[in-house]
Amino acid sequence: MHQRPLALFLGVMATTDIPDPSTLQGDLGEQVRRLRAERGLTLEEVAARSGVSIGSLSQIERGKGNPAFFTLTKIAHALEIPVARFFHVERSVSPVVRRGHGRRLNPHPHDHEGAVYELLTPDLDRALEVVRYELPPGLSTHDTPFVHGGEEVGIILRGTQVTCVNGVEYTLHAGDSISFQSSLPHWFRNPGPDTVEGIFVCTPPTF
Repeated sequence: MHQRPLALFLGVMATTDIPDPSTLQGDLGEQVRRLRAERGLTLEEVAARSGVSIGSLSQIERGKGNPAFFTLTKIAHALEIPVARFFHVERSVSPVVRRGHGRRLNPHPHDHEGAVYELLTPDLDRALEVVRYELPPGLSTHDTPFVHGGEEVGIILRGTQVTCVNGVEYTLHAGDSISFQSSLPHWFRNPGPDTVEGIFVCTPPTF
């Protein structure tokens, strides 16, 4: 099975020793199963809350699945926990993230090809996350809208971005911002011709 999605998680782990992918899958499955059981939820209930199929959830819990990070965020929100709880994440010693040295994230490489997502908070084990992003001309997430708990604020630093929230499109230019409940379906696109650069803040962490 293609390992790229699971490998993306390693970029948000503060430890330097990278485990074997099969070991990581097994540990992840145990964490998901334990956290679900602690909340007294069945696979069916988590599937209904997250939109992830029962079969996929079962595979993940048995250490057989290789989920994209966005899939895990949906499961985390269904369990009402930060996504970092699925991993043995250690907090960074320093609260400072230097320019250009934030951890790179990617929710789904196929839907966000060419995009850059840089974590500006030291880790994901917090009440909120701040991410700087760059979107190449033409990129659109129309086919994979986001729906998750919490609130979100987006700020455009350069370029023009179309953000759609609950079916309503807003055209944002440099200096504009938008705030909304993340439980409303939302997606974005760069109509071009320039790269969009922006910052978004989410609570709880989404990536």
